[in-house]
Amino acid sequence: MEFTCKDFKVGKCEGEKPVDGETMPLVLQPPVDGKNDMDSLLESLEKNKEWFEEMIIKNSAVLLRGFDVKNAVEFNDIVEACGWDDIRYVGPAPRTHIHKRVWTANEGPLSEFIYYHHEMVLIKEFPKKVILFCEIPPPEGGETPFVPSFRVTERMVEEFPEFVEELDKKGLRYTFTALSNDNTGSMRGRGWQDAFGTSDPAEAEKRAKALGMDVEWLANGGIKTILCPRNLTRVFEGRKGRRMWFNTMVGMHGKELSSATMADGTEIPEKIVKRCEEIIEEESIQFKWEKGDVLFLDNYALLHGRRPSLPPRKVLVATCK
Repeated sequence: MEFTCKDFKVGKCEGEKPVDGETMPLVLQPPVDGKNDMDSLLESLEKNKEWFEEMIIKNSAVLLRGFDVKNAVEFNDIVEACGWDDIRYVGPAPRTHIHKRVWTANEGPLSEFIYYHHEMVLIKEFPKKVILFCEIPPPEGGETPFVPSFRVTERMVEEFPEFVEELDKKGLRYTFTALSNDNTGSMRGRGWQDAFGTSDPAEAEKRAKALGMDVEWLANGGIKTILCPRNLTRVFEGRKGRRMWFNTMVGMHGKELSSATMADGTEIPEKIVKRCEEIIEEESIQFKWEKGDVLFLDNYALLHGRRPSLPPRKVLVATCK
């Protein structure tokens, strides 16, 4: 689909990259000077809902830049104007509810790199879109890089065809340990009570199973979740038949609180994990924040992460079906 919309004009940003004929991210700016206010933006989104969603699927990432978006309330208005249903975050990242559908992004230490992932990739229901708003851009670092997932699959198939097909057939087995209480000193420090929205172990176990997890309770009060089998790749409708690298093999393999193996328990060779890590980084798009930016990511198509940052940095998030 060609870009045609009188309510936005196409801009550019540092780090954008052409991928398979599309620009990632597609930068949309006010059409003329003086049309950067919230009322104009909300009106434009309301009028062009179908077109705007098609742009997100076509380009995988769309950046609204140059609009006067100030805070969580206005960010929430943007999310609601798009008309997509909310989906509650489930995962290890420590987060705080801010306003209606808006939460903080991962509150783990800014000094740590949050590895590339599809949001909530491990559970049965995951967001179709991840929407991020930059209220305070970091003085240095703190980028939210993202990766066209299909490119990772293509390159892994080129280098390790037999391994990819074997693992795609068997599936992956993940384990993750959630602490007994929140620990904001860790980027994966969300306690099980917060993660499952209950302090009742029986209810937490019930909710975990509803999400497709088996559980083991630990002597220290924590909980070990087991997820198996899980896909290595996925193909989603409307995305050119692209085979997405829809997993978190690299991010969870051999870590202190997590593991990733083949579904039958076979270990994944370290050299393959390392090479996949290199490919993901090589394919990454290093997007840099500006104050007021709103970034829409197609969660089916993109892995995303967070670069280490100097404070302050305040990025808020909403997730949608």
